[in-house]
Amino acid sequence: MIRLVVVTAPAASAEPLARKLLLERLVACVNFVRGVRSLYWWNGKLDKARETLLVFKTAARNIPRLLARIRALHPYDVPEILVLEVEVANPPYVKWVLREARPKKNPKNKKKRHHNINAVI
Repeated sequence: MIRLVVVTAPAASAEPLARKLLLERLVACVNFVRGVRSLYWWNGKLDKARETLLVFKTAARNIPRLLARIRALHPYDVPEILVLEVEVANPPYVKWVLREARPKKNPKNKKKRHHNINAVI
């Protein structure tokens, strides 16, 4: 099935983050909700920020890899990443998300052939 992944990010980081995840085919689609105002506790103080809310659509199978990539690429120390299970969806849309959110498999660790330059011929 598919999942919605909700992430907030600074406006300047939102599109580069989304594009990277799209190009890696970890997600099929992303919506941007710009101008989100957030109030939150940080380091014992009430803080605020202007952010962009990102709503990613992906296959459930991609969640572990997607979360790792968001954490690696996101500028925040503690990014908001919420994964929501989709209970009901338009079947053709589900099929499309599952088809498009197909990351390329990591190449298997092939042993490299090393030539022994000290070998006697």
